[in-house]
Amino acid sequence: MNAAYVHAGFLLVAVALPLLMAAGLANRGWRAGLAQLAPWAALPALVAVFVVPKGTEAAFAWLFLGSTIGLDQTGQVFLFFSAALWWLCGLFAQSYLAGDAQRARFFTFYLLAMAGNFGLILARDMVTFYVSFSLMSFSAYGLVIHNGDRDALRAGRIYLCLVVLGELMLFAALAMIAARAGSLLLREAATVPMNSLTLAFLLLGFGIKVGALPLHGWLPLAHPAAPVPASAVLSGAMIKAGLLGWMRFLPLGQAGLEGWGAAVIGAGLAAAFYGVLVGVTQSNPKTVLAYSSISQMGLITIPVGIGLMVPSLWPAAAIAILIYALHHAFAKSALFLGVGLASRVETQRQRAWMFLGLCVPALALVGAPYTSGAIAKAAIKTKVESLPAPWSALLEWVLPLAAVGTTLLMARLLWLIWTKPAPHGHPRAGLWISWGLLLLAVLSVAWVVPLADPAEREAIKLAKVWLGLWPFALGALVALALLVLSRNAKLFTVPRIPAGDFLVGIEHLLSACRRAFTLRSKTPRTSESPATPAFRPIRVGLSQALAKADRTLRFWATVGAMLLLIIVVISWLTAGFGR
Repeated sequence: MNAAYVHAGFLLVAVALPLLMAAGLANRGWRAGLAQLAPWAALPALVAVFVVPKGTEAAFAWLFLGSTIGLDQTGQVFLFFSAALWWLCGLFAQSYLAGDAQRARFFTFYLLAMAGNFGLILARDMVTFYVSFSLMSFSAYGLVIHNGDRDALRAGRIYLCLVVLGELMLFAALAMIAARAGSLLLREAATVPMNSLTLAFLLLGFGIKVGALPLHGWLPLAHPAAPVPASAVLSGAMIKAGLLGWMRFLPLGQAGLEGWGAAVIGAGLAAAFYGVLVGVTQSNPKTVLAYSSISQMGLITIPVGIGLMVPSLWPAAAIAILIYALHHAFAKSALFLGVGLASRVETQRQRAWMFLGLCVPALALVGAPYTSGAIAKAAIKTKVESLPAPWSALLEWVLPLAAVGTTLLMARLLWLIWTKPAPHGHPRAGLWISWGLLLLAVLSVAWVVPLADPAEREAIKLAKVWLGLWPFALGALVALALLVLSRNAKLFTVPRIPAGDFLVGIEHLLSACRRAFTLRSKTPRTSESPATPAFRPIRVGLSQALAKADRTLRFWATVGAMLLLIIVVISWLTAGFGR
């Protein structure tokens, strides 16, 4: 058999197998068996990373408008950590959700999101990418609301509203790119000049998935609501889809866009510090990790800005992104699964091993010397040194301060877990095995990937070891000082910012306005206000309008209204600027 057909078959099976298994779960008689096999649906994708050569492409004329899938260096790295996470987190979910009555439903959405994730990584045309991206995004809604409580449903509504907004912006952007290119293939679309509207839609549409400011509001609400294994793949794999979208579609390495590059770098720095400032005030470990994701994705956004600002630096910046994405995927997923395991350990010995294991990805995320984080940050810093003034000097000072902030976040996380009340369950062996394999990946993968060899050599230099050590030491000292001060409430009290931060403020404002106008509409008429009946319809109408605005994040019907409005606006903009 021709090797090309074998390679094409591997890529097709990687996407098709999770889809077929999700469809099979609709059969009541198959549910128990397929739910047990669900994590293993990721294995063909993982095997494809090592079997399918880079540069392979396969066209399927019968799929969509003619689908093309393939594997390049970027896709190979993304597919590797994504497939590994879907497999290991799925194994963890088998034990974690063993007594859950809705286990089959969870794995249905899990498999659909997995297929979408693999599809967008392998996509070599815009239609396949967009359909796969949408499949992953909307399927993740079922993971977010799995528990079905009030917080989960609220998080799901907010997530869905932002997903609809992002999908529409992406559809408009890809339509404009396809119209200019005259082709749906990514390699041909990459050379098309891009106007400001298309660029803005791409940055914002993919920025929602990345959790970029100010589009991050869904992350700190979705992570605490979703089951632990779902949070792990959301933060480890799915959030990287927006990053991959930027790498696929932005004009990186082509024309110098200094203004856009500066804006992206600035937004990344703002997210890096904003995530820390809000995250350290949280009391839920999963919320702390959500804000940590916002901060870390802010850091990984900086090389994207570098590629926009200085095109000649993009090839090296792209490698830095791949190394950082690989490191962050394993470290953050290991932290989420560790939080889930912390709620199941019973004995002090198990608790000690769990806490020691959590320190491994925590130190990696901080960028402590000789960890995967040190390699990832060395890869970014070497590109920063080549930036024009004043960016090189600024980032050389700011990036270590961001590491101090990450240390504070990790200290907050470990403190919350250590002081957590006694657990309530017995940890199954599957929890320890899958988490242990993930910790092994955190310790080893970045050191064995050939792509990271130059960064490894840079990270082990004594000067670089010191640069990675002092932010960690300073952050640890600040965390210790805050802990001592917080013991005395008169000296220092940790402020409490609600998860979702400014989004919660918008909700409260809408609710307050609705209540105020509702009360006014119920005020009895008096003889001193004869004109009231004439204005009553206006007041009642305004009250109803505010009530509907308040329910924008509360009821499904408003999603359709928002969808219609955005379609009209984007269609008009596309007609004017897409030529």
